[in-house]
Amino acid sequence: MDIATLRANHPDHWKLATAIRALAMDAVQAANSGHPGMPMGMADVATVLYRNHLKFDASAPHWADRDRFILSAGHGSMLLYALLYLTGYEQATLDQIKSFRQWGSRMAGHPEYGHLEGIETTTGPLGQGIATSVGMAIAEKSLKARFGAKVVDHKIWVIVGDGCLMEGISQEAIGLAGKQQLDNLIVLWDNNNITIDGRVTVSDITDQRKRFEASGWTVLACDGHDPDDIDRALTAAKKAKGPVMIDCKTIIGFGAPTKADSYAVHGSALGEKELAATKEAYGWPYGPFEIPAEIKAEWEEIGARGAAARAEWEERLDALSATKKAEFERQMDHVVSKKLATAIRAFKKAQSEAAPKVATRKASEMVLAAVNPVIPEIVGGSADLTGSNLTKTPDITDFTPEDRKGRYIRYGIREHGMAAAMNGLYLHGGVRPYGGTFFCFTDYARGAMRLSALMGVPVVYVMTHDSIGLGEDGPTHQPVEHLAICRATPNTWMFRPADVIETAEAWELALSSEKTPSVLALSRQNLPTLRKTHSNANLTAKGAYVIEEAAGKRQAILMATGSEVEIALKARDILQAQAIGTRVVSMPCMELFAAQDEAYRRRILPPGAVRVAVEAAVRQPWDRWLLGERGSERKAGFVGMEGFGASAPAERLYQEFGITPEAVAQKVVSLL
Repeated sequence: MDIATLRANHPDHWKLATAIRALAMDAVQAANSGHPGMPMGMADVATVLYRNHLKFDASAPHWADRDRFILSAGHGSMLLYALLYLTGYEQATLDQIKSFRQWGSRMAGHPEYGHLEGIETTTGPLGQGIATSVGMAIAEKSLKARFGAKVVDHKIWVIVGDGCLMEGISQEAIGLAGKQQLDNLIVLWDNNNITIDGRVTVSDITDQRKRFEASGWTVLACDGHDPDDIDRALTAAKKAKGPVMIDCKTIIGFGAPTKADSYAVHGSALGEKELAATKEAYGWPYGPFEIPAEIKAEWEEIGARGAAARAEWEERLDALSATKKAEFERQMDHVVSKKLATAIRAFKKAQSEAAPKVATRKASEMVLAAVNPVIPEIVGGSADLTGSNLTKTPDITDFTPEDRKGRYIRYGIREHGMAAAMNGLYLHGGVRPYGGTFFCFTDYARGAMRLSALMGVPVVYVMTHDSIGLGEDGPTHQPVEHLAICRATPNTWMFRPADVIETAEAWELALSSEKTPSVLALSRQNLPTLRKTHSNANLTAKGAYVIEEAAGKRQAILMATGSEVEIALKARDILQAQAIGTRVVSMPCMELFAAQDEAYRRRILPPGAVRVAVEAAVRQPWDRWLLGERGSERKAGFVGMEGFGASAPAERLYQEFGITPEAVAQKVVSLL
C-alpha cells in the first residue's frame, strides 16, 4: 500500500504510525548514528500490534501477565523507544529520545535490558531475540501449568529481520519452538529484502516461509503497510495451534524519496535534505522531536488501555490462596527459597560423612536430586547430553506439549539455542534455569552466555568434561582454553569444584545469585571427597581458601582447581617429606576470590613463599595470583597445558603432559 492510499484510507492509523517514523528519523539524525530504515518500515505493523493486540499497561511495566514484546532486530531500537515514549512509559521521556545513543541515555544504540523499563531483553546480536523469546514462551507455559490460566495467560510477540533469520541460532530456536508447539509465540518477520550489503539475494536464497513450515510453524502473510491486512494476520495468529510466523512485506525506509528500499537507509542517518523531503511526503509539518498533543494523547490512551485488564488480573491473583499467591510472587520475583540453604547443608553433612569418590558431574546430579524437589521453579535441560551431563533427576519429567508441568527440557543438539532460551526463561520470571553440555561447547553457546553476563541474568551453565581428563575423545573435546575465556568474561562466575562438597557449594551460590550467571566446569573422572569435616560455612563463596596448611615453616603455596586439587595435595605430601612446608589453596572461583577484601586475600596468599598453580588448562588467568597479590615472577611457576590435548586415557594424558604430583613438587624445588 502506497503512502497516498494509506493516508486517505486510514488517517488515524497514519498519524500514529508517522509519529513513530518521525521520532526515529529525528533521533538518528541528531545522533548522526543509528538505523532509521527498519522503524520507518515496521511502524505500521507495530502500530496495529500495540493498538489492537498487545496486552500491556504502560504504567505497570513489570505486570506479570503482560504480553512480552521482543525487538529481535535490535538495530531498529528507535521503533521500540518511540513506542515506549508514545504510550507513556515513565522512564521513556522525550529528553531520552533526544539523547539517543549518547552517554548516560537509557536509550542505547541497541535495546539493553535493565536500562529502560519496557525492554524485555537485550537485543542487537542478531538472532538472540527470537531465541530468547522461545525461552519466554516455555516459561509462560510452565507457569500456566503450575498456577493456572487465570493468572498466567499471555503471548510472546517478536519482530525479526532478515539478519535474525540468517543467523544459525534462529534455526535452533524455531526447531525447538516447533517441537514444543508453542502457540503463545508469534514472530513478525520484517520482510524488506535488504541487508547492509544490499539485497538479501546477494547472499541468500532461503525460502523462509517453507523453512518455518518445515519446523512445525503456522505461516501467515500480510502487506506490512496495510493496517487492515496486518490486523487480519495478527488476529489469525492468536488462534493458531502452534507457533506462528507472519511474513510482513515492508519497504525499508518507507517514504524516503531516494533512499527507501535500499541499504542506504539501513544503518545511517537520512541527512537533512532527505529527512525534510520524507516529512513532506508524509504530510508531517512538525519540527524535530515535535509530536502534536492530540497524537501523543491517543498513544497514551493505547498505553493505558491495559489497566482494566491488569485490575481484573489482580482480582484473580488475590482470589488464590494466600500461600499460592505468595509462592507465585516469590517465583516471579526470583526470591530464593530458604529451603535451598537447608537442603545444601543437609547434603554437605551427609557427603562429608560418606566421603564418596565421584566425578563432579555425578556430584552435581546428586546436588540436583537434593534441591530439585524443594525448589519448584528450577527447570533443567541438556543439549542432547543428558546421560553425560547428568542433569536430569528422577523427580522431574520432560517438558512437552503433553506435560507442561515437566521441568526438564530436551534441547536437542542446540547449544546456542539452549543458552538463549535459558536467558528467556529467567527474564520472563518464575523460572530458575540450568542447562548442560560439554565444557568445550561453550564455543557454540558463547553469544548467549555473553548476554547472560551483560544483562545480569543468573542462569546456570552445567559444563561437564572439563579438561584433558575426559580422555579418549581427544583434543577437539578437551577444553584447555575455555576456563580462560569464561574468566575473561565480565560478570561471570566460573566454578571448577574439586569434590562433591565444593560442587554443592557452587550450586548454592549459582542458585542464589541475583545478577551473575554461573558456569560449572565438572569432571568426567572420579575425584575423592577432600573435605571430610562438615562445616555449614560455604567456603567456595570466598573463591579460594586453604584446604591444607603447611607443616612447619611455609615455603611454598600450591594453588589449584577441580581435579588438580588432588594432585596439589599429593605434591604437598612429597614436599613435606622433604621438609618443605607447603600450603595448598583450592580456588574454585577466581572471580569470588578477587571480590574479597585485601585482608582476606593476603591471608590466603601472603608474601614470601614460592607459588605454583596447577590446572589442566592454559596458564593465562593465573598470572594475577602468581605474579600479583604480593607474588613475584622469579618465585612463581605453572603446571598445566601449553597447547591442545590428545586422544588417550586420562591417566596417560596427565603423565604425558606433566601434570603430576611429582612434576608439581619438582617445580617448587626448582624455584626455591
